[in-house]
Amino acid sequence: MADNILEMRSITKTFPGVKALSDVTLSVARGEVHAICGENGAGKSTLMKVLSGVYPAGDYDGEIVFDGQVVSFGGIRDSEHAGIVIIHQELALVPYLSIAENIFLGSEKRGRLGLIDWNLANAEAAELLRSVGLDENPVTPVGQLGVGKQQLVEIAKALSKDVKLLILDEPTAALNDTDSAHLLGLIRGLKDRGITSIIISHKLNEIDAIADHTTIIRDGQTVETLDMADPTVDIDRIIRLMVGRALDSYYPERESHPGAEVLRVEGWTVKHPSQDRLVVDHATFDVRAGEVVGIAGLMGAGRTELAMSIFGRSYGTFVEGRIFLHGKETKARSVSEAIHAGIAYATEDRKKYGLNLIDDIARNNSAAALDKLSRRGFVDANEETKAAEEGRRSMNIKAPTVKSIVGKLSGGNQQKVVLSKWLLTDPDVLILDEPTRGIDVGAKYEIYTIINKLVAAGKAVVVISSELPELLGICDRVFTLSAGRITGQVPVAEATQERLMTLMTQEKELVG
Repeated sequence: MADNILEMRSITKTFPGVKALSDVTLSVARGEVHAICGENGAGKSTLMKVLSGVYPAGDYDGEIVFDGQVVSFGGIRDSEHAGIVIIHQELALVPYLSIAENIFLGSEKRGRLGLIDWNLANAEAAELLRSVGLDENPVTPVGQLGVGKQQLVEIAKALSKDVKLLILDEPTAALNDTDSAHLLGLIRGLKDRGITSIIISHKLNEIDAIADHTTIIRDGQTVETLDMADPTVDIDRIIRLMVGRALDSYYPERESHPGAEVLRVEGWTVKHPSQDRLVVDHATFDVRAGEVVGIAGLMGAGRTELAMSIFGRSYGTFVEGRIFLHGKETKARSVSEAIHAGIAYATEDRKKYGLNLIDDIARNNSAAALDKLSRRGFVDANEETKAAEEGRRSMNIKAPTVKSIVGKLSGGNQQKVVLSKWLLTDPDVLILDEPTRGIDVGAKYEIYTIINKLVAAGKAVVVISSELPELLGICDRVFTLSAGRITGQVPVAEATQERLMTLMTQEKELVG
């Protein structure tokens, strides 16, 4: 019989009007890396919140057996005391506190008279940082670290609590390839130390590389647990189990018929907002009606800075450059001017900049197009609801009503609300920054289908993505960016990942 550190038996969790989990069963062997996969909204995070005490005992039906004992957690402190630590996708660190302060927050190292012993705290924090391969001073404010290093601080914090089971929710969603590889290597190292890990991830190639077993959850129910050592298990099989059907192709087919030029950017140059350096350096590119143009570049290349500065100069200090729409120059010196000119920008960080998570779908949907829904300075509530309902239908947003709170939707459905919001402005150019980050393959396919519909209607679409296969799968042309400079453009028919990577690492445009 397998030595299971965890068994979740017949877990059922209901929210008002929604059964999020229905009779879910999960078994995790001691010392393994166990992945949990499923579409957005399948119930993965809900199941882990049940396990970690975010949803306390009595708030769900079923039984949890951990380390051989039936457990009932009343909150996160109870689960952490037992040795279960969860690291959420939105990191729970205080940016203005030091690394050491964050690691021991709530479990401070105290000396004589009950006072905090900072020398002891910093020394133990330094040791924990070394154990996760992080060479940082423990007194460094966490806000000065990149996301990859912050992930490592979270893991160091978990290790300080004598963790037996570490739960990581989308740990590499916001990381570049180098940081992702380092984090996955660390998880393998934790396995060697006998620490069990559960990983929730949409990056199936990473799961294929690191997981011992993978449990698939669909529509709040357990579908199957796969042994990743089984030669019959591959990514295609996982996808079929996740979405309940085979995806014949990861990218829907589209015939490309580009029309007249819609957007042309010439010599676009922008300075960093607080440093004396260029983040966009004389960038020039164009996009035509009915065309998807990709922007590829490594982290720090200036992709988002380029997009945001074009969108009403909403990033950095404008130096020089010209924007043409349908052959006529436009200034677009503010976000409102950009919107009125026909430019829309869907941010890479939908939770922070793209949506008001505590408001409903209807209010989010109308946020960028209030002038179209207003009469005499007041928003017409009926028109707002009507527009939101149309967006919900056309985008296939899975929510009971347009009065549903956006923060309670899955990542894929939140992204659809972002797209619906910007389409309501009726833009000629839609710039999509990492449009499928943190969403599952089924929702990605739906987003790609929406993009195809937009270009079929004559829209011009610019897609920024860290995933080169995605750009090759949905774009007509790809421009490469390095150190703020456009280093080349390649028709997708002639493009390969290797060629794009070569251009992405050039310091200046290649000639010839």
